[in-house]
Amino acid sequence: MFLELFVKGVIIGLCASIPLGPIGVLCVQKTINKNRRAGFYAGLGAASSDTIYAIIAGFSLNYIIEVIRTHEVMFRFFGAGILIILGWHIFKSDPSADVQKFKRKTASYWQDYFFTFLLTFSNPLAILIFFSIFARFKLVINTSDPLPAAMLIGGIFIGATLWWFSLTSLVNMFRHKFNMQNLRLGNRIAGSVIIVFAVTTLLFYWFG
Repeated sequence: MFLELFVKGVIIGLCASIPLGPIGVLCVQKTINKNRRAGFYAGLGAASSDTIYAIIAGFSLNYIIEVIRTHEVMFRFFGAGILIILGWHIFKSDPSADVQKFKRKTASYWQDYFFTFLLTFSNPLAILIFFSIFARFKLVINTSDPLPAAMLIGGIFIGATLWWFSLTSLVNMFRHKFNMQNLRLGNRIAGSVIIVFAVTTLLFYWFG
């Protein structure tokens, strides 16, 4: 039973993480411009945030969900604003300068972690993803029995972490094929994708 819950948790973590949204683009960009560890730490921040939303969804913490729904507009605009600023920063960044800066000083991987964590957590729609996935697997977490809950939640975190580790490792394998011109073009594309995603999300919310 415990092993089955853990495996289901791993599958849920993978299903929630695999779609490459702006967070995936950000992790790929960090892996190319810095190194695999920077990209993985960024992905780990996303995995941690997703795990918290999975806990909220699994335990059906109604009062937290109500707060998120009450301030949904604020969450949406805050998250979109951060994404637009991030996208513009990536779009305008000079990869050659970034590489030199990275060589001159030790990069803070934990800054990459916490930034992506907060960015992912600013999107309350993630909780709806876990609601739908839990409904698909017909899973309900029982607060009176913490061990099965820990196995499921632990599996979700492991699954999400495995995805980000695999993605950043794969991208890192081809880092040597990217010259500065390719990196600059990659930054333009990554920044544009993030900005378009943020603006489109707001437009769909506003006019939908």
